Amino acid sequence: MLLSDNLYVTRIEQSAGEMGKLDGKVALITGAGSGIGRATALLFAEEGAKVAVADRAPAGGQETARMIKDSGGEAIFIKADVSKAADVERMVKTTADTYGRIDILYNHAGINSPIAPIAELTEEDWDLVLNTNLKSVFLGTKYTIPVMLKQGGGIIINTASIMGMCAQTYISPYCASKAGIILFTKATSVEYSKHNIRANCICPGFITTPMTEPWLPSVQMDHTPPGKAGQPENIAKAALYLASDDSAYVTGSSLVVDGGYSAEWAVPLKESPAQG
Repeated sequence: MLLSDNLYVTRIEQSAGEMGKLDGKVALITGAGSGIGRATALLFAEEGAKVAVADRAPAGGQETARMIKDSGGEAIFIKADVSKAADVERMVKTTADTYGRIDILYNHAGINSPIAPIAELTEEDWDLVLNTNLKSVFLGTKYTIPVMLKQGGGIIINTASIMGMCAQTYISPYCASKAGIILFTKATSVEYSKHNIRANCICPGFITTPMTEPWLPSVQMDHTPPGKAGQPENIAKAALYLASDDSAYVTGSSLVVDGGYSAEWAVPLKESPAQG
């Protein structure tokens, strides 16, 4: 469990009866069993949304749904492998059948890439990462858009990465998948903006989650303004902005949330250049 989980539960309880930014909305969030997905599910519930928690791991997903319900929110858990069309179609149908609509789709689920030079990657490695990270976004969008069209609009949020904007050695499948999400998001926004469907993506930097903890200590964060990795709540708050009316005029955008990591060249100068 994240250290922040109890904080979010407390805040949900405290906000009971108050108007939230997502009151009356229904949100479907994939990969919501831990990390960023869980933090977002808890925050969306705090802001009044009914949340469909989707994850391929029942233990984590059920725990997230339980936390929301125990604090007075409304949630269901749906077990789904987002790389499989049948699972995604069922996930969307279950959400729509349960709550009558889907106002927010957050395609968040994803995996790390095997660390290997391109010449040593297997076809299976490539397919696993691309199917889980990129194909899943296509499938979630494909099956949710008809629901949004029928109800008159909706919001789609996708999780990309700063590694979809600049390359990193030995994780080419991950970089390719995240770059694909950025352009797929733009394509979605162009095709469906006239139908009142907004699509944006978030490009996180290094965030402390169960998936990143094994290798995060090796990342040099000292040149970012915070001087450390981000927390899941940093991304959850960005997702809330994109899911709410605060971003009513924002679509087709890639919101970078990385503490300034990508703003500086990866190899800083040893000395400042002469002034004047």
